[in-house]
Amino acid sequence: MNIAAKIPDVSRRSLLTGGLASGFLLAFHLPVRAFNEPNQPPDVADGKFAPNAFIRIDEKGHTTLVMPQVEMGQGVYTSIAMILAEELDADIAQVTLEHAPPNDKLYGNPVFGLQVTGNSNSIRAWWMALRKAGAGARAQLVQAAAKQWQVEPASCTTSKGEVTHKDSGRKLSYGELTTAARSEIAPKDVPLKDPKDFVCIGQPLKRFDTPEKVNGRAIYGIDATLPGMKFATVAACPVFGGKVGNVDDSAARKIAGVHKVVVLDDMVAVVGDHMWAAKKGLDALKIEWDEGPNARISTDDIWRDLRTASEKEGAVAKSVGDIAKGLASGDKLEASYELPFLAHATMEPINATVHFKGDSCEVWTGTQIMTRCQSEAAKAAGLPVEKVSVYNHLLGGGFGRKLEPDMVVAAVRIAKQVDGPVKVVWTREEDMQHDVYRPAYRDTIAATLSDGRIAAWKYKVAGSAVLARWLPPAFQNGIDIDAVDSAVDMPYDVPNFHVEYVRAEPPAVPTGFWRGVGPNNNVFAIECFMDEFARKAGKDPIDFRRTMLANNPRPLAALNLAAEKSGWGQPLAPRIGRGVSVQPSFGSFIATVVEAEVDEQGEVHLRRVTSAVDTGIAVNPDTIKAQIEGGLIFGLTAALYGEVTIDKGRVQQSNFNDYRMLRINQAPKIEVHVIKSGEPPGGIGEAGVTAAAPALRNAIYAATGVALRRLPIDRGLIAGKKA
Repeated sequence: MNIAAKIPDVSRRSLLTGGLASGFLLAFHLPVRAFNEPNQPPDVADGKFAPNAFIRIDEKGHTTLVMPQVEMGQGVYTSIAMILAEELDADIAQVTLEHAPPNDKLYGNPVFGLQVTGNSNSIRAWWMALRKAGAGARAQLVQAAAKQWQVEPASCTTSKGEVTHKDSGRKLSYGELTTAARSEIAPKDVPLKDPKDFVCIGQPLKRFDTPEKVNGRAIYGIDATLPGMKFATVAACPVFGGKVGNVDDSAARKIAGVHKVVVLDDMVAVVGDHMWAAKKGLDALKIEWDEGPNARISTDDIWRDLRTASEKEGAVAKSVGDIAKGLASGDKLEASYELPFLAHATMEPINATVHFKGDSCEVWTGTQIMTRCQSEAAKAAGLPVEKVSVYNHLLGGGFGRKLEPDMVVAAVRIAKQVDGPVKVVWTREEDMQHDVYRPAYRDTIAATLSDGRIAAWKYKVAGSAVLARWLPPAFQNGIDIDAVDSAVDMPYDVPNFHVEYVRAEPPAVPTGFWRGVGPNNNVFAIECFMDEFARKAGKDPIDFRRTMLANNPRPLAALNLAAEKSGWGQPLAPRIGRGVSVQPSFGSFIATVVEAEVDEQGEVHLRRVTSAVDTGIAVNPDTIKAQIEGGLIFGLTAALYGEVTIDKGRVQQSNFNDYRMLRINQAPKIEVHVIKSGEPPGGIGEAGVTAAAPALRNAIYAATGVALRRLPIDRGLIAGKKA
C-alpha cells in the first residue's frame, strides 16, 4: 500500500463543495497530501467517485482513503483503512492513504466534535461512522452495476474492488462503475457486514507506514522542506511566565549563515541558512531575562499546596449507597498516592514550518489537532481562518504534547518577521523545559473491609483540571471528567462508593494531557490500594480482586487469563515478586502481571510482563499487541525514572541524561494475549501505559514488603528489603 508520504507533489487542497448532514452525503473535501515542496495541484477531483468525505475511486479502480485521524505511531492509518476497506469491499492492497485537511465539519471526531486524535478513541469513535461510509459507497456501486445489467442489487456481490452478478458471473470493477455510481444515492440504513463475514478486520496486517519509516521516505513535520526556506531555533525565559529583558545580538550576527535575530516579548529566535547556524547564533546571544514573580516557585511549594488542597472537600463525581455509614463500620484502611509532573519527550522535537505571505499563511507540522492549529495560527497571523492552510505530516510521537498549538503559534509569530518560509525547531532542552506537563496528582482513599470484601470506598482526586482549559464546555459542576476517569468506573463491586474531585492548579506550571491521561493516576492509586487491602485481609491479591469482579465478567476474564499465562502462584526466589493490575480504561479491559527483582541497592530489574486484554473486536491484533507492548515500556519508564522537578521557577531536567528512558537491555520479556470478543472496539494506545506502573509497584511490594505510594520508584526505600 502507498501512503501519502510517498507523494511529494501536492501542496494544497481542492474542495468539491458539500458537507455532512444527517449522514454521509455526496460530498468530498479533497485532503492535503504529505509532501516536502508545495505546488498548486490540478483539480484532481474530476472523474472520481467521491461518495463521502473518506472515499474516492478513479476510473482505473484506484481507491484513496482519507484519514480523519493522525498517525503518530499508533497504527491508526492501517486500522482505519481496514475498517473502510472492509465495508467498501475494496482491495486493500491497492489502496492509497491521504491525510484529511483541517475541517471539523467533515472530519470532526464523533466524540469531541473536533478534528482531534487522542484519548485512545480513534477506532471506537469512528467505528460505526466509517463502516457506514464504506457500506454506503458499496451500495451505490452495486446499484450502478445492477442497473447496467438490469438485475436486482440483491443478486450482486462485491469483493476486492469488483461487483459480481451471482447468477451470470458478470463482473464490473469499481473503476468501470465510477461514472454511473456518482448518480446513485445510497439507501438509508445500509446493512453492515456480520463480523463473521469480515475479510480484513481481525487480520494481523502489517502496518502500511512501516516500509517508508524503515527506508527513510516517510515524511514527518520536521522533514518539511520548501524552496528558499530558512531555519530558526528559539530560547524562552527559563522561568515560567518570564519575559525577554535585554538582548545583545552583536556576536550572533557575526556568525556565518545567521540572517536575523527575532526578539519577541517572551522568546528570542535566531534565523539562519540551516539549523547549525541558527543554533550557533542562539548560543552566542547574551540575553537578560525578566524572570517575573515565578522565580521563587519550587517543587516543594507545589506539593505543599497540593497536599493542602487534597484535604478539602471536593465536587462529587459519583456516589452510591451510604458512604458515611459504610466507613463507620468494618476494618478501615487509609492511604494517599502521589504522581509527579511528567514531560512528553517525543522523539521528534517540537517544530513547525510557516510561510507568512501577508495576506495568507501556510503551516507544515505534525499535530493531533489540525483545526485548532489553523484557528490559533490565524489569530497569530491576524488573518481570517480561511486564509490559513495547515498541512499535516506523520508525527514522531505525540503522547498528548501535540494536542497543543503553541509551537505553531510561536512559529507564525516568528515567520511574520521573516521573508519567505521558515522552519522553527525547538532543541531538546527547550522542548523539555517548556513543555505542557502531565499534572501532578494526589489521590486519597479511605475504605473499609467486611467479610473479606470492600464494603465502603471513598476516593478523592486532587490535581489540575486540564479540560477546564482545553475544552471548557466539558468541565461542569467542578468536575474534570478526565481527572476522574477509571475512578468513577472502577471495575470492583462495592456497595458504598464515593468519588470526589478537587481542582488544584499549580502556580505557573502549564499542564496538559499525557499518554494515559486521567487513568494514569487513578489506576495507579486504586490498584496499589487493592494490594494493600488484600494483604490486610490476608488474601492473595488476585483472589481478593476476583471476589469483587463476579458482576463484571470482562475484566474478570482478563485477570484469570493474565494469572494463568504469567504463572501466578508459582514459587519465586527471594527479592523477586509478581504484581498485578486490573483496569477498565478507554473502553477496554486489561489485566497485567509484572515480575520484577529488587537487588540490595534498590535497583529494580524487570524480568517479565504478561498482559491479557479485551478490547472488543480486534481490528488488527498485531497493532493491539504492539501498542500494549509500547505502552508498557512507556509506563514502566515513567514509573522507574519519570519526574519533572522545579527549582527557582525552572525545570531541572533538560535531556535524556537527566530524564531517563528505559534502555533496551533493561526491557523485559512481554507477552500480550488478546481475548476474542464480539463487543465494539475499545481504545488501546494508552491502556498499556496505565497498567504498567501499578503492576510494577505491586511486584516490588511483593518482593520487599514496602508499600510505595509515590512515583517514581524510590530506590532508597526498597534497598536491602525483602518480603
